[in-house]
Amino acid sequence: MPHPLARFRRGTLTLAATVLAVATTTSTFTAFATDAPSTEAAQTAAPSSFHGVNWADPRDNYASDAVVPSGLSVTDDYGTVYRKAERMVEGFRENLGANTLRLPINPASVGTAWWNSYRAAIDAATKSGDKVILSYWESPTAKDGKVDDVAAWNQMWDTVTAAYRSNPRVYFEPMNEPFGYTSDQWIQVCADWLARHGDVPRSHVVISGTGYNDNVTGVGASPALNGTLLSLHFYGFWGSYKTEAEWIDNLLPRIGGYAYRTIIDEAGAPMTVGLNYGAHNGNVFTSYFAAVTDIARGMGMGMVYWPGLRTGDAYSIESLGADGRLHDNSASGVSQLKWGYGFGTIPPVNDQPPAPAGTQVTQTASGRCLDVPGYSTASGTQLDLWDCNGGGNQSWNYTATHLLTVYSNKCMQAGTGTVTAGAAVAIQDCTGLPAQQWTVNANGTITSGADSSLCLDTTASGTADGSTVVVATCSASVSQGWKVG
Repeated sequence: MPHPLARFRRGTLTLAATVLAVATTTSTFTAFATDAPSTEAAQTAAPSSFHGVNWADPRDNYASDAVVPSGLSVTDDYGTVYRKAERMVEGFRENLGANTLRLPINPASVGTAWWNSYRAAIDAATKSGDKVILSYWESPTAKDGKVDDVAAWNQMWDTVTAAYRSNPRVYFEPMNEPFGYTSDQWIQVCADWLARHGDVPRSHVVISGTGYNDNVTGVGASPALNGTLLSLHFYGFWGSYKTEAEWIDNLLPRIGGYAYRTIIDEAGAPMTVGLNYGAHNGNVFTSYFAAVTDIARGMGMGMVYWPGLRTGDAYSIESLGADGRLHDNSASGVSQLKWGYGFGTIPPVNDQPPAPAGTQVTQTASGRCLDVPGYSTASGTQLDLWDCNGGGNQSWNYTATHLLTVYSNKCMQAGTGTVTAGAAVAIQDCTGLPAQQWTVNANGTITSGADSSLCLDTTASGTADGSTVVVATCSASVSQGWKVG
């Protein structure tokens, strides 16, 4: 375990000193941003200038057909996409201070009728002064971390680079999350890409780290990739740490001595569930987000948040209003992201609890928590079991009217009509109906207010992560035992 991170409340320590203090306790950390060789550093754009967001397809960017970022429609013409993209770019800049947009591409989106429209998003962003990172995402059909069809991939990139290689604001990321390749294989794929596109400045090529873009040390060390930028992904669901120091200890070895070349072009956390990102310890996601933003700032790395906008994603830091404008989903999250971008001089920390008031509901047989999957806030989302992490999606309040609420405005409900054994238990808008009422009994069971013979349970008496939650006939099964608090 690293030493606890010295908190810099009230501005008593500078960020650089804090990062240095933690880095010196991390034996695997090898170099700071200032250790960059001057000749190579001069060949690449400064990663610290990338303050960005991902603009993502509501279905995720893994698509067999065209990728269409949230708020756009495949039927939009060039002019319509341009106007929408202008508003998006303006909103990201006004709300977040963003100057970079990462956009997905795939062969179904390039050289097609949609490409003629989709290009307007790139054109609008670059004309406004934004940088644009174009990244290839594979189809979900295989989703094996490899290029789906090399010939189609090459043709796609030929078309894209021919259109934008001379645009100084466009950057090219050959593939997102190449986890299907070994390090040597991935380096060869990238070297081949660079050879094919020798007319693209290397300083405008962003090479993904190995695995799920989760480590840049291999690609950073390869002479074949000299002069390129690197990209790193880092997420809070990869661990269960609750201190910033532990997350930093996890992150630094993934960077090694290559911070001076690296853009963290995916990092994000739940922004729609009331977490307080000014509390840097005590919660998995707030401590994670503190770590990644502090390191990005302190080591001069670029940061591109995932996602700036993706409809239905609890991680989305912005929402698209009916007025066509973007609105912040989390004030404290926005403040911490801006800090990571390098804005401000006083760290946005506070002494408030990291998560909304509430308590965990744990299944006694497994010790796992009653959980809203993926931090979803959508009505109808079925609950499951998951390792307890202190998140807002596991913080429940048992009210005087026998409701179990989460996020302050969603209620746990059995079924959607008449409640019968086997009915799914999901979150719904609170109405106070009997199906939303529950009795917490002294014997550890939780029975439905609609039918007291039905107990809170899991499908097939499951105890594993992901076991879905239902009501079942009370039977004294161990899977029907719960602890509230």
